[in-house]
Amino acid sequence: MDIRYSAHPGDVKRYTTKELREEFLIDGMYVADEVTATYSHVDRMVVLGIMPVNETLSIDKGIDIWANFGTEFFLERREVGFFNIGSPGKCIVDGTEYALGNRDCIYIAMGTREVLFKSDDKNNPAKFYGVSSPAHRAFTTKFISIADAAKVPAGAPESANKRVINQFIHPDVLETCQLLMGLTVLDVGNVWNTMPAHTHERRMEVYTYFDIADNGVVFHMMGQPNQTRHILMHDGEAVISPSWSIHSGVGTGSYSFIWAMGGENQAFTDMDVIDIKKLR
Repeated sequence: MDIRYSAHPGDVKRYTTKELREEFLIDGMYVADEVTATYSHVDRMVVLGIMPVNETLSIDKGIDIWANFGTEFFLERREVGFFNIGSPGKCIVDGTEYALGNRDCIYIAMGTREVLFKSDDKNNPAKFYGVSSPAHRAFTTKFISIADAAKVPAGAPESANKRVINQFIHPDVLETCQLLMGLTVLDVGNVWNTMPAHTHERRMEVYTYFDIADNGVVFHMMGQPNQTRHILMHDGEAVISPSWSIHSGVGTGSYSFIWAMGGENQAFTDMDVIDIKKLR
């Protein structure tokens, strides 16, 4: 498990490109028959990439659970959400099998002992992207298809940010302790995922970008509003956004991204919008 510690904004403004990427970028997430895990000390979020090809993979493959969590099993004191951003696959939760197509999601409750993943076709594997946060209460494991997600249209073509926000792990859809997750899809020809930019002083956020063209990139914007920086993102990469950092991005073409949050509250609109004229 890769461990990432909290970074002070005063230090980050002096980081080189290499240091920014080492601190906040999560790449190389999908390795055949392996579980990649990154533990962020920002709100103790864990980011997971799981790509089963020839094996059925356990959520804790290769992870020293006691050393990293001080618990007996992964979800003893945690909850987790997974999206499939690859081809169809299965998620088996304490013996119950759920079929996840592309862009489908499953919320798995605290206290779940066994979570397994497999692909329907090893030549076209599933890619399970997960984010886990600490939890204090067990709710109900639930599968949510892309069709059943709460859909919130946003933006406009004239500002190049027309998109649909699909809310999956969200108070309007199901109860959780603190985890929030959703999937935003930009309309063709739109490139900004959020502008004006904002911060969440009361919670952090993790983005993962996908559906990026082979010759395309996304410039993920971060840093304090008056000390902005960027990290260049390619398909299937994720990025950690501390509470003090803006999180916004612009691509060379349209794309999709999954957002995940954890922190003090679950108020989706609890954000501090930045006056675009004050960005530096």
